[in-house]
Amino acid sequence: MDLKSSHDGLKWAAVEDGVIPAWVADMDLPTPPEVVEALSRRARGDLGYPTWLEEPGAGPLAEAFAERMAARFGWSADPGHVRSFTDINQALQVLLHVATAPGDGVALHTPAYHPFLGTLDTMKRPLHPIQMIPDGGTWRFEVPDLSGCRVLLLVNPHNPTGRVFTRDELTALAEQAERHDLLVISDEIHADLVYEPNRHIPFATILPERTVTLTSATKAFNLGGIRCSVAHLGHRGVREALEAQPPFLYGSTHVFGVEATVAAWRHGDAWLADTMELLDRNRHAISSRLPAGIGYRVPEATYLAWLETGRPGMAEVLEREARVRLSDGAAFGPGGEHCVRLNFATTEPILTEILDRLVRAW
Repeated sequence: MDLKSSHDGLKWAAVEDGVIPAWVADMDLPTPPEVVEALSRRARGDLGYPTWLEEPGAGPLAEAFAERMAARFGWSADPGHVRSFTDINQALQVLLHVATAPGDGVALHTPAYHPFLGTLDTMKRPLHPIQMIPDGGTWRFEVPDLSGCRVLLLVNPHNPTGRVFTRDELTALAEQAERHDLLVISDEIHADLVYEPNRHIPFATILPERTVTLTSATKAFNLGGIRCSVAHLGHRGVREALEAQPPFLYGSTHVFGVEATVAAWRHGDAWLADTMELLDRNRHAISSRLPAGIGYRVPEATYLAWLETGRPGMAEVLEREARVRLSDGAAFGPGGEHCVRLNFATTEPILTEILDRLVRAW
């Protein structure tokens, strides 16, 4: 049951012996073999400067991204508008730096991915929350008046609730973005982790000329440490602002990150299909085991369960009493104070042990 001997990354290294980590969004699953082979081939080959290093755009990532968007989501993305970054957080910070100013408001669904909240606070871009509201077995939100905002920061599929926004919801947000002249930054990193019958709709298919799309293979293919993401810059002003920056100011993508990402997007779908079957079983297993009084809406996407405990500080209590580390919902901002987030991207025996411990503690 203890994976510490084979997992030396942050997820397992940060907990005491005997504590099962179910917090940071890494999987306890093997790396896709196609990715391993691509990295091995590159390591045995040329590790000099890649041919695409000084080319504009994102090199091989651009075509691989465009191919995947067309095949998976019917979106004809322009490869020439793709740029590479180390991860989604860096991309967001760069975009806010070149396209906004301190004091510019940012609308974001809350509870929200906590590094985004930290970015807005540090960069002094005031948060305008769009509150996610429990609604039966799912979540809804009221589209607010977004006057006073400069950016709509969309996280779809949504982290932490696992909600997949519908076309009607996205259209309503697009109307607000048009009305208030907003830049839309759409984080779609969980798009490959959507469960049937739900469908991911890229926001750029609805409002292409205002939208910057951020994504990466890291979540769906368990590559968090590979440090590679892309941004599709549909917004002309953002493209021009980035082009005006010194070419190496924000670094460049590592050759192993490019190799791993291209291999995952072009050759990893069989692995992903098997993984989605496991995650689908796991999300329903949680529903069948939770005691009365713990709120849980089966996520439509992601491998993250958002659990409503009814009291604050439960992550700390459960790590001490159940020996399971979860993410504290308070870190996710408004609406998260009485919640915890559970990462269920693990094997079925480990998830069973996690649930056994949590049920005994509750």
